[in-house]
Amino acid sequence: MQSTVNFTVTETAANEIKKIADEQGIENPILRVRVVPGGCSGFQYAMGFDEEITENDKIVQLENGVKIAIDEFSAPYIGGAVLDYVQDFMGGGFTIKNPNAANSCGCGSSFSC
Repeated sequence: MQSTVNFTVTETAANEIKKIADEQGIENPILRVRVVPGGCSGFQYAMGFDEEITENDKIVQLENGVKIAIDEFSAPYIGGAVLDYVQDFMGGGFTIKNPNAANSCGCGSSFSC
């Protein structure tokens, strides 16, 4: 049974996800956001388009038609987090502001709870 999770996607990030999906010809985009073991602080984020939603996924439906799927393992680690897209002089990229992260590494790509 699918349910929702408290995971926020900013309008800027939602627009960028939709733009990338359109460029790749993905009609009904599902962006899978996961937490995986690794990185110098214990966990790291992984994101990519998926073709299906599983029964235990937590779903966030965006207004622009994009769905965010978060697996059962990852949901407790990123509940309450905010996915954003930031553009600066170094380029652009997705960031996750996670209130559950007790520590993060210097490069910002991994965290611990």
